[in-house]
Amino acid sequence: MMFTRLFAVAAVLAAVACATPRPSFAADPLDNVLLLDLKDGRVTILLRPDLAPKHVERVKKLTREGFYDGIVFHRVIPGFMAQTGDPTGTGTGGSQYPDLPAEFTNKATFERGTVGAARSNDPNSANSQFFIDLDAAPFLNGKYTIWGQVIGGQDAVDKIKPGEPPSNPDKIVKMQIAADADDASKQAAAKALQAQQ
Repeated sequence: MMFTRLFAVAAVLAAVACATPRPSFAADPLDNVLLLDLKDGRVTILLRPDLAPKHVERVKKLTREGFYDGIVFHRVIPGFMAQTGDPTGTGTGGSQYPDLPAEFTNKATFERGTVGAARSNDPNSANSQFFIDLDAAPFLNGKYTIWGQVIGGQDAVDKIKPGEPPSNPDKIVKMQIAADADDASKQAAAKALQAQQ
């Protein structure tokens, strides 16, 4: 009798488990891949929520709102970095959202292709602006938030027109999260991710 009751309870629990959608603890890996289209090609960036969850959340939010599309690279220093993300194009603007607290780390360093949050002298002033390193910049380590790493298309970043500001600056053609992109873009992003493993 007791065995029959236990079997019946187990069967009910199994049926409920199969009928109830289970939460996925592993997000779509492509939800942490950013596709940045420039005039010279696509740049694929691996987002790093493990290092800077608040910054990554902000970048995703703004990207999905179309905030970055058409914004210029207002500060591009050869051998150092290319900076964008200011809707005013002056280096002093940001999004409508509040500034973010610093998320500095010692688990990653500023290398060629590292994506960091631009800010003022206040460590907690990052908002929407970001930069991509054209070369290693160890003097930024521990002083700026790292939220991504280029895993494809760095050559397109290298071709961004230099200047502070550049005359007739290059723009972000389009920025999107790979999980939201077309199938061909998803496949290319998945391939770039695989190559990193």
